[in-house]
Amino acid sequence: MKLNMGHEESNIQHQESSILYPMKSMIFAAGLGTRLKPFTDKHPKALADVNGKTLLELNIKYLQQFGIYDVVVNVHHFADQIEELIFNKQGFGSHVIISDERNEVLETGGGLKKAASHFTDEEAFVVMNVDVLTNLDLNKMIEEHIASGAMATLAVMKRNSSRQFLFDEHMQLCGWTNNQTNAQRISREAVEFFPFAFSGIQVLSPTILDMPFEGKFSIVDVYLHFAKKHIIKGFDHSGDVFIDVGKPESLEQASWLFE
Repeated sequence: MKLNMGHEESNIQHQESSILYPMKSMIFAAGLGTRLKPFTDKHPKALADVNGKTLLELNIKYLQQFGIYDVVVNVHHFADQIEELIFNKQGFGSHVIISDERNEVLETGGGLKKAASHFTDEEAFVVMNVDVLTNLDLNKMIEEHIASGAMATLAVMKRNSSRQFLFDEHMQLCGWTNNQTNAQRISREAVEFFPFAFSGIQVLSPTILDMPFEGKFSIVDVYLHFAKKHIIKGFDHSGDVFIDVGKPESLEQASWLFE
């Protein structure tokens, strides 16, 4: 059964107005998309096609399902193509601001820091990768984030992945592991670690924007740094539909599930 990701006719049952207040969001779209070659030799991965819609459009409309219409999109690889699409489609019905990384791609952490001024006055905001598609109930995740008082809440799943976050029994972030090399980075100790794969979606409080890193860096470094003294929570959405659209074969799989 296909899942319509559009705003008007979604088959996924969400209550659009149930978020507690208007929120802003950011979509990471600056990456080189090397796993999607040869498409990304001439296009940004954000413009990869799923049933006639780009990944960027699908995720802007996904956010709209939860009443989120203010979006920052960072750009680097074939940035002009993304800007042209947003202009021609009038933001797909959302207010879209471009965070320009043409001079240097800053990765996820650096990209968020560059765009920080858009979020400093928010109580919380949503950040997601452009190349993930899911039916995750974002309202529920936002509500849990606010109730917990966490600095960050990360969408995670029980699924195979080469790299995973490690949580304690309360779903508080403790570390990170590379399952191929067995390398680990531990921020806090626990009686037992529970591994979960990151889904590339997070709800953040603006306190995380005061990060002690500069230039190009991963948001994983930010979470592991703050997990030493602050609450970084995991939100387990195992069982939801989820596709990391990083390879041509995953685009084909997505075409059967999303429209």
